[in-house]
Amino acid sequence: MKRVLMLAAITEAATGAGLLIVPTLIGRLLLGAEFSGVSLVMARVTGIALVALSTACWPGPFNPFRGMLIYNALMTAYLIWVAGKGEFLGPLLWPVVVLHILMTILLVAVLLVRKKTVDQGNYNG
Repeated sequence: MKRVLMLAAITEAATGAGLLIVPTLIGRLLLGAEFSGVSLVMARVTGIALVALSTACWPGPFNPFRGMLIYNALMTAYLIWVAGKGEFLGPLLWPVVVLHILMTILLVAVLLVRKKTVDQGNYNG
């Protein structure tokens, strides 16, 4: 079961990376059409989600936290970049950026506290 999960995680990570790096190519190969406009933004959001999902599903004690941390940190950076371009500025864009910043801070804090607990030998599982 662990190997199947790892294979699925690798596959989703590759798809996510493709959507982040070359979304128009992935759109053409998967759907027979190139992404443009807001569909490029959504393709990259999907890519971020797939990379984070693959991290969260990889076997390991902290990986669900790491997956959510990757998702929130990358989403924060990407949405700030999208806002900076000025083409797509919906009324919830900045509140969502703030939410992702807060979640990133919270996840880093939890991860650091848990890592410190493990390093001190006080972690039970």
